[in-house]
Amino acid sequence: MITIIYQLLSEVLSLYRWAVILAAVFATLVSFGVLDTRNRFVWTIGDFLYRITEPALRPIRNMMPRFGGIDLSPLVLILLIFVAQEALRRVYAAVVLGDVNGLLL
Repeated sequence: MITIIYQLLSEVLSLYRWAVILAAVFATLVSFGVLDTRNRFVWTIGDFLYRITEPALRPIRNMMPRFGGIDLSPLVLILLIFVAQEALRRVYAAVVLGDVNGLLL
């Protein structure tokens, strides 16, 4: 049961990381005029990506200093996702495999 929960959480974090990457690329393409948000399909994809990533990105944007037009919050969120995945992996190793030393490093 613990393995299933670990794999599920790991997969959700991986999918969310990809959603953040796609949202950042999408926003960049829209800002350069490559994608037209007047197209209903493009707008729907953009709205979906915005709705699932903005709740995590907004607090990061509020805490970070402004860098002009450059938004570094997706990079910070991706880094936090990597940290969460590593912490999850270490907890899993400690619980299932008995590797308590991995928690301390």
